[in-house]
Amino acid sequence: MSARIPLVLLACGSFNPITNQHMRLFELARDHLHQTGQFQVVGGIVSPVSDGYGKQGLVLAKHRIAMARLALQSSDWVSVDDWESQQPDWTETVITMRYHYGRILKQYQEGTGKDSGPTTNSHHLTSSSPRLKLLCGADFLDTFKVPGLWLDDHVEEVAGLFGLVCVSRGGLEPERAVHESETLSRHWRNIILVREWVRNETSATEIRRALRRGLSVKYLLPDSVIKYIHQHNLYTGDSELKNKDVLLRPLTKQTEMPVKTLDD
Repeated sequence: MSARIPLVLLACGSFNPITNQHMRLFELARDHLHQTGQFQVVGGIVSPVSDGYGKQGLVLAKHRIAMARLALQSSDWVSVDDWESQQPDWTETVITMRYHYGRILKQYQEGTGKDSGPTTNSHHLTSSSPRLKLLCGADFLDTFKVPGLWLDDHVEEVAGLFGLVCVSRGGLEPERAVHESETLSRHWRNIILVREWVRNETSATEIRRALRRGLSVKYLLPDSVIKYIHQHNLYTGDSELKNKDVLLRPLTKQTEMPVKTLDD
C-alpha cells in the first residue's frame, strides 16, 4: 500500500435526505480503487449543498448536515463537512473541490514537512502527494450536458485536474456519457467507472414521497436518520412545495456572470 497514491473521495449533493445508497457509493468506490493497485483511499467527505441551491423540497442545511452526521457515525473514514452548506449562495462544485484540495494538501505538508507544489497543476505533485476525486453516481455525468448548468472551464478542471469516480446505477450507461462529451472523452483516463453489481435503486425523491404519505422507509435510511426526521417533522407536503417554480441557482447564477469584452 505504501507505493500507492493517497486519495480522498468527495461527494457533493443535496443529501435530502442522505440514504444508505449514498453511503454505499463510498464503499463501492474504495473497494474498486484498492483493487486497481494504484490508489490508497485515505478518506471520504460528504459535502451537502447550501440552502441557496434552490431545489424543490430542499430542507434546511442544518437538518441535512445533522442527518448525514448521524448516518455516518459508524464510519471510520467518511466524514461530513459543512463548509459548502454554510455558504450564503450556491457554490460551484469546482470551487468546493478547490477548497477541500487546498485543505488536504495543507494537512499533508504540515504532517510531512514537504512542499507538494502548486495546487493548480497536478503535474507538479509528487507520487506520494494526496489527490482528490469527485465521487458520483452515473446520473451525475449527464448533468454536464444540461445547457447552462456547467461552465466549460469548470468541466475541464473537474475532469482534467481532479478526476471523477463514477459508480453505475441501474440501467444508466456512464461509458456513453463519457463518449458523447468532448471534454470527458479527452480526459477518460482520469474518469474511473465502477460497476455496481448489486443493484440498488434507492432514490431520495422516492423516500421523501413515502415519508409524505406516511409509509415506512425502514432499511432505506439508518434508524437514527428516520428518528431525526420524525422528531423534526421533515418531509411533509408543505416542505415539498419549498422552492416550487424556482430555477436552480446554478442556472440563474451563470446568467448573472459578466460577459468579457476585448477591453477586459
